[in-house]
Amino acid sequence: MFLTRLVTRTTGARSRAAALGLFGTAVVAMNLLSTSSVLASSATPKTVYDFSAVDIDGNKVSLDRYRGHVLIIVNVASKCGYTDGHYSELNQLYEEYGESKGLRILAFPSNQFANQEPQTNEQIKKFAQEKKGAKFDLFSKIYVNGDETHPLWQFLKEKQGGTLFDAIKWNFTKFIVDKNGNPVERHGPQTSPLELKKNLEKYF
Repeated sequence: MFLTRLVTRTTGARSRAAALGLFGTAVVAMNLLSTSSVLASSATPKTVYDFSAVDIDGNKVSLDRYRGHVLIIVNVASKCGYTDGHYSELNQLYEEYGESKGLRILAFPSNQFANQEPQTNEQIKKFAQEKKGAKFDLFSKIYVNGDETHPLWQFLKEKQGGTLFDAIKWNFTKFIVDKNGNPVERHGPQTSPLELKKNLEKYF
């Protein structure tokens, strides 16, 4: 009789322990799911300040450094029909508004359009600064379309879609970003940088 009671007690204790173990596991799982949900939510980019990029010298740069500035973010190429005009006018905009209004220009070389940016980052830097006199910020070569699209450019396309489709269609597509880090306008290569003056004035 004593043995029967002992076995019953032991079996019951094991059942309760097993139940508690399952309950504990469920609680831990729920906590993990909840935490993952929060992390996923907090990881969703809200502004360009949530991104980083590698500059032309290979240094990782947080775009948070541009907080409070109006930005032009543009994909550039050295062998495009728009190259001379756009580099010249981007320089003019930077000279006029860089110091006085805090304009920052972020140029991202890309070789995705007719192989018009085949150079290395070192060659691009030399071309842009020595031949074109660029004083604005240059970044390393990236993809602006396809599976390897830079996350910043994916974000820009999502926030400011293009005509017919959102993909970048050619070199020198320009995004204007306001002082809060929000992409507010998108302009194609046929719009020259100096044509953006009135648009920029709205955000300074």
